[in-house]
Amino acid sequence: MKVMSSKRSILIIIIFSFALVHTKAQDSLSFLGQASAYTLIGSGNNLPVWSGGRYIPQLNYEINLRKNNLVDFEASANIWGNAGFRLFDTVSFKGGVSPYRLWARYSSSRLELRAGLQKINFGSASILRPLMWFDQTDNRDPLKLTEGVWGVLGRYYFQNNANIWLWCLYGNEKKKGWETLNTVSNIPEFGGRIQFPLPSGEAAFSYHHRTSEGFPHLGYGNPDNYNPENRYGFDAKFDTKIGWWFEASLTDYKFTPEGVNDILIFNLGADYTFGLGNGITVTFEQLTILSPFEKGLNYDNFLTFSLISASYPLGMFDNINTVIYYDWKNRKSYNFINWQRNFNKFTLNLMGYLNPDNYIIPLQGMNEISYAGKGFQVMIIFNH
Repeated sequence: MKVMSSKRSILIIIIFSFALVHTKAQDSLSFLGQASAYTLIGSGNNLPVWSGGRYIPQLNYEINLRKNNLVDFEASANIWGNAGFRLFDTVSFKGGVSPYRLWARYSSSRLELRAGLQKINFGSASILRPLMWFDQTDNRDPLKLTEGVWGVLGRYYFQNNANIWLWCLYGNEKKKGWETLNTVSNIPEFGGRIQFPLPSGEAAFSYHHRTSEGFPHLGYGNPDNYNPENRYGFDAKFDTKIGWWFEASLTDYKFTPEGVNDILIFNLGADYTFGLGNGITVTFEQLTILSPFEKGLNYDNFLTFSLISASYPLGMFDNINTVIYYDWKNRKSYNFINWQRNFNKFTLNLMGYLNPDNYIIPLQGMNEISYAGKGFQVMIIFNH
């Protein structure tokens, strides 16, 4: 069973204690929570049946300052457990407790500074996101869960709706987003983003630098096993008669042995709501992954996916959503459908999927089980 480190546990206790002791009348203290339970029957796991639950308690504390300035804190934990079994044969238990979000923030009408364990994501694409640099959010997941990153993020908003982001991350050794190499955790990562308005839309440039692990045994990387890496991103989104967008990310490794070439990922997409019945929203995306600087542009060094998603409200409380995307190189399709029913504080999801046995792209969120193969899942969510 996974448990959070002692240092991070102490940090959570300090924030909770500070909030409880220093609350004043003009301040705000709130406690929220989300509980979920599921049962999955599928072919893509080592055991065919899994049942489990998750609870995310969340404490928020706000200190209202003068001139609409605000200092606030958020602390939440990820508490989960599940059991997989094969009838009359094998049973397996998993579980863990870890911080989910843990940050402090100062904000004004134009400035935001946030430090701690937080979610950082941006970009124009909907599902197949080249700029999925720091998260692995899966839009098919009703919970929309993703691991956070430890760091400091600053954002400034100008009067013309342009904005600039700057960040510095530290201690995030796990792979994030599309990363194929682990990060050297004791070397800071840093980057930024400039977003500016355009007629009928907006565009942005992004940059990130990190030091990943190298390959000294293959003659790549320095003696300390370091491999510097730069990422460059561009995205734009426009709202005309239809909504459409472009998003691209280039990852440039300093040392690139065979199989770890520079990577270019780009997405072109659009969405439109048709006036049929209650209105059906259709999204299309085309994603291409290239390693163009090793062998040139040829069939051996690229992947391309086409995606179509449709969402239709059956009524005030029911919605059905389907996502289908196709891997043209491997000639495999990924298929997902979800019927969602909303109650007062409960949400019921009935999901079915038919996928390849091996995933190609990192759309897994925080799920501890695989959605490879074919299967069916029931999930109940309670928010308080």
